[in-house]
Amino acid sequence: MTDFRSFRATAVVVRHNDWGEADRLLTLYTREQGMVRALAKGVRKITSRKAGHLQPFTHITVQLAKGRDLLIVTQAETINAFLPLHDSLTKTGYAAYVIELLYRFSYEEEGGNPTLFKLLVETLDRIEKEEVAWLAIRYYEMRLLDSVGFRPQLFECANCGREILAEDQFFSFTTGGVICPRCGAGLPNLTKISVETLKYLRHFQRSSYRDASRAHPSLEAQKEAEILMQGYFTYLLERELNTPGFIKRVRS
Repeated sequence: MTDFRSFRATAVVVRHNDWGEADRLLTLYTREQGMVRALAKGVRKITSRKAGHLQPFTHITVQLAKGRDLLIVTQAETINAFLPLHDSLTKTGYAAYVIELLYRFSYEEEGGNPTLFKLLVETLDRIEKEEVAWLAIRYYEMRLLDSVGFRPQLFECANCGREILAEDQFFSFTTGGVICPRCGAGLPNLTKISVETLKYLRHFQRSSYRDASRAHPSLEAQKEAEILMQGYFTYLLERELNTPGFIKRVRS
């Protein structure tokens, strides 16, 4: 954390909790410092000018001062409120999922990650603007895994190292990669992955979003990829995420 008594940051509001009679404790993901907590004093008062800038998902510039135990929000200005994310339960669910993944893989005072911050803001923008969020979410998942050091091995067998051929394969959460049929016959706890699903996951891993957006996977491949990624995240985090259940209820 910087030693300056006050500093300016670009941030996304990750979550907030009521604090005392009129304050809020914010969790912010900043481009400069990574995940930080900060106290917004008096923000729950009707007269507060900062309240509208400090809602979840909001992209802001913020002035932070060092307090005794916590950073203090002294100024805040909205860059993008992403208001449509609050108007649709489905979009709210997807935005919350993106934020939850980031939160689970981040630690306070680990330092800034401008690439990951840019990915976060761009993903919120895509969820806001695109009619279907499947592509934006899968692309975010793959790029997030790259940034936090858990890039799946999709081009060679994670067990024997042989090149993966154009046939149905297995995926191992333990080794973090695809297992060829030859190795998969003798290994436990594997998940099947079809040629089509693997093709699109590879595409998202090595392509720009513009190129990835040309993908048109079948509904079966979309479901398979979603289930696979959820299983992998559950393994990595050693717990289930909260938001997929909410998204499932909204869909139904």
